[in-house]
Amino acid sequence: MATAASQHEVEHPKKALGWAARDSTGFLSPFNFSRRENGEKDVRLKILYCGICHTDIHFLKNDFGVSIYPLVPGHEIVGEVTEVGNKVEKFKIGDKIGVGTIVVSCRSCQNCADNLENYCPKKIPTYGFKNTDGTMTYGGFSDSMVAHEDFVVRIPDGLPLDAAAPLLCAGITVYSPLRYFGLDKPGLHLGVVGLGGLGHMAVKFAKAFGAKVTVISTSPNKKKEALENLGADSFVISTDQDQMQGVMGTMDGIIDTVSADHPLLPLLCLLKSHGKLVLVGAVTSLELPVLPLLMERRLIAGSSIGGLKETQEMIDFAAQHNVKADIEVIPMDYVNTAMERLLKADVKYRFVIDIANTLNSTS
Repeated sequence: MATAASQHEVEHPKKALGWAARDSTGFLSPFNFSRRENGEKDVRLKILYCGICHTDIHFLKNDFGVSIYPLVPGHEIVGEVTEVGNKVEKFKIGDKIGVGTIVVSCRSCQNCADNLENYCPKKIPTYGFKNTDGTMTYGGFSDSMVAHEDFVVRIPDGLPLDAAAPLLCAGITVYSPLRYFGLDKPGLHLGVVGLGGLGHMAVKFAKAFGAKVTVISTSPNKKKEALENLGADSFVISTDQDQMQGVMGTMDGIIDTVSADHPLLPLLCLLKSHGKLVLVGAVTSLELPVLPLLMERRLIAGSSIGGLKETQEMIDFAAQHNVKADIEVIPMDYVNTAMERLLKADVKYRFVIDIANTLNSTS
């Protein structure tokens, strides 16, 4: 039986059904709540698919200490437009669209002016935060959603809707730094650290840009997958000193997707002079080795998702170059098991929930 939103929550006019966690156990179950009416620049969508991101687990379990319950996760959302406001210009009923990690920004800061809403200090994430009207944002583990048209991207024809969902977080998270740091040029040698949801997308985008790609991993059993299925050019075990020595000083850039504590010094030594190590994994702190930076003018940087303009660019590029996530599609009632498997890295490489066909039947 689906339970209703807590009494402090303002009731919106449009009923919605989702799956929510009620506390930091992170256990998800059916949940009745409400969505706002369409504003004049809003689009309403029927959610078809929603990817599962490792960040969802962090918020479900309140690992960051900011979670507000009940919490409906999901920020890799693909759906179909069912209603448009009277001033919507970009979309029409029936269009296939996506909603990623943010739904509001201030529109007045320099980052917003530069189409970098993802770095706006007043941005509002897709779920788990207070919206401008004081109510909570609820994510894509639900049957419907309302979003301002400026925070929606168009899913191009020919891109499978289920495999497109993870592009809205995992895809843009690796595409953006490749573009920003000039690692999108043919002929460069790029390293990708970690071969999970983010890592496998980094390999695919880097190859689509024409780079030579080396996967750097602690798991020897991922070598065949990296080389034969994902198209990497080489594979290095990060704990094997001989293998690491063999590629020392050869890489123009490295995308580091690991979200656990790990040493940076061995990775920095793989870079050429002026090489760039970009961190995209959500790790709280790492030891910084300074001397390898000074001696070779190397750079360590961070990057987080991307703005809406760049996200649309990424989706269009993915469609043109047949870049899509490797996914396991699951029904809604499998979600708690999927979360347990994700914690064990037991997925290749992204879970996607078939919301349209399984949400109502399991609630």
